[in-house]
Amino acid sequence: MIELRNLNKKFGDFYAVKDLNLQVRPREIFGFLGPNGAGKTTTIRMMVGLMKPTSGWILLGGRDVSLEPEEAKAILGYIPDRPFLYEKLTGEEFLEFIAGLHRLEAQDGWRKRSDELLEFFDLRRWRKELIESYSHGMRQRLIITAVLLLRPQILIVDEPVVGLDPKGTRLVKSLFLDLVTSGVTIFLSTHILGIAEELCPRIGIIHEGKIIALGTMEELRRQAQSTDERLEPLFLKLTEEENRLDP
Repeated sequence: MIELRNLNKKFGDFYAVKDLNLQVRPREIFGFLGPNGAGKTTTIRMMVGLMKPTSGWILLGGRDVSLEPEEAKAILGYIPDRPFLYEKLTGEEFLEFIAGLHRLEAQDGWRKRSDELLEFFDLRRWRKELIESYSHGMRQRLIITAVLLLRPQILIVDEPVVGLDPKGTRLVKSLFLDLVTSGVTIFLSTHILGIAEELCPRIGIIHEGKIIALGTMEELRRQAQSTDERLEPLFLKLTEEENRLDP
């Protein structure tokens, strides 16, 4: 469903992403992890069409993001870590704006879907309030609602639970599992290793622009030559070993 082939992004002589190859299966929550500055955000920006690769290919549902941008984006939903929202709109007006932007019609059932998602995220009573009065967690829940109105086949998520309280975090995790069951493929980037460990059958770890480990927890243990049961010690061991190998 998602394929990155020999993907590179170069700034001057510096490679932010180098020779990146990944395949994410349909109906999979794939975890994409790495230290700060590893190349996660650059990779995501290329995947969603906000940044052009220096070389390589990005295929979303078989559609090339560079050659078929409209077709690729038609099946894509993107939840950024710092969502931009029009603060002088109410939550309800913002969702209506998103529906209009994507030419959703009444027969698409977006209003009913909107009500259901607002209720799910405990935002219904705030729907007529200006977004400027929303907390960060409420804004995060609103942007997730807006993206899911579009019923994407592929969901790319960058730090989905930043600013969410435990209840909001639990709701998002439950939602992602339900989405995968319904056929959505999720590419999840997070610094919260416990969430990746809980939700993601497979995980890729990027370091200095390169994939240094990829696979299930058992496969990561073999790659780290470790018997640790938790993801955190595996992640630290793999990334620290890469630091020691760097000249």
